Amino acid sequence: MDRNGSLNYWSVVAIGVGGMVGGGIFAVLGLAVQLAHGGTPIAFTVAGLVALVTSYSYAQLSVRYPSQGGSVEFINQAFGPGILAGALNVLLWLSYIVMLCLYSYAFGSYAASFFPEGSQFLWKHISLSAAVVLLTFLNIQGADIVGKAEEWIVGTKVVILLFFVGIGIWSVQLHRLAPSRWSSPLELVAGGMIIFLAYEGFELIANTSGEVKNPGKILPLSYYSAVLFVIILYGLISLVTVGNLSVSAIVQARDYALAESARPFLGSFGFVLIAVAALLSTSSAINATLYGAARTSYIIAKEGELPEILEKKVWHHPIEGLLITAAATLVLANSLDLSSISMMGSAGFLLIFAAVNGSNVILSRETASRMWISALGVVVCMAALGALLWHTAQTAPAKLWVLLVMIVIALGTEIIYRSVSGREIRKPLQKGLG
Repeated sequence: MDRNGSLNYWSVVAIGVGGMVGGGIFAVLGLAVQLAHGGTPIAFTVAGLVALVTSYSYAQLSVRYPSQGGSVEFINQAFGPGILAGALNVLLWLSYIVMLCLYSYAFGSYAASFFPEGSQFLWKHISLSAAVVLLTFLNIQGADIVGKAEEWIVGTKVVILLFFVGIGIWSVQLHRLAPSRWSSPLELVAGGMIIFLAYEGFELIANTSGEVKNPGKILPLSYYSAVLFVIILYGLISLVTVGNLSVSAIVQARDYALAESARPFLGSFGFVLIAVAALLSTSSAINATLYGAARTSYIIAKEGELPEILEKKVWHHPIEGLLITAAATLVLANSLDLSSISMMGSAGFLLIFAAVNGSNVILSRETASRMWISALGVVVCMAALGALLWHTAQTAPAKLWVLLVMIVIALGTEIIYRSVSGREIRKPLQKGLG
């Protein structure tokens, strides 16, 4: 199983951490506090444990089926080129679009925080639209400087967040975190699931698995290290936030809660520092996700599950998929609110992760896996999805239609496309390594 790759352990961990600590924590922290109150660190931990269980399946499948296709490849290996696999893969692409909406929404919210309160709504939408358009243009150009800046941005935002935790931990008021301030247990779980998308980025490791040195050893260790580090980081960030600012103040500044929570112990400097980190982080997340989503649509099209035009490249880039992704992001990010975007994204990835866990159950002999761990992953992901849907049905039932539409689009696109296109649905990209 040894391969001569170029990525070592630290590089792979950085990819996983960078994927998770992208824009999610900046976008959903306020929403998490609104739902979980003083139990927000527990909500983030619960969501992280779901990601940790799922990382086992990703690790085993990545070693066996190294491919740029990642989740797409794993699902096709297990379920074959049928409608179910095709619909799940289209759902994955749509979920990436939802993530882009989340990141651009967060970028716009933090950018607007520098403007007078009365004009923030307008500037939020101007800023998020400008970010998507500019970064789409840079992706078309294949700007190497943006790609090279990603590592520095990841390092900078992690350092700033650790600085935030290191200073803020000393002024935490523990009574704000007392169990009496927590939401009910089911609401805590539901709160963790609605912000679950803050963890989804660990699966980006799978897309680089073909370039990893000694993958049998490094890939599993990298997955577990990245997820555990981010669970601890998110727990500490949420602890400092809730411990330094009242829930009502956090909810009032929900769209830029992390920056606002730095005011009590760092003043205006802290607000600006975190806001700048958020702008850097969310812009890099938009850039990376545009890149990944365009290539996801390209890989799905190559397997015959999306229109052939998405398989064509212009200037060596899958331009059509990129432009469609960007256009959909602009429409949705300017139309939906944060909680709708978060619910769609979290539900989409819980379904995808359940499918990947199921894939490893089916392929457990091929991947030499402990089937029960992946089976537990299926159960945990579906239970988490159930908690999310329950909470949404109790608090905002109309938003369930948004998720239903996303699933119908994924399934309908696959069924209609197959019935009218006549394209050959191709076999999985590879058979895996023996």
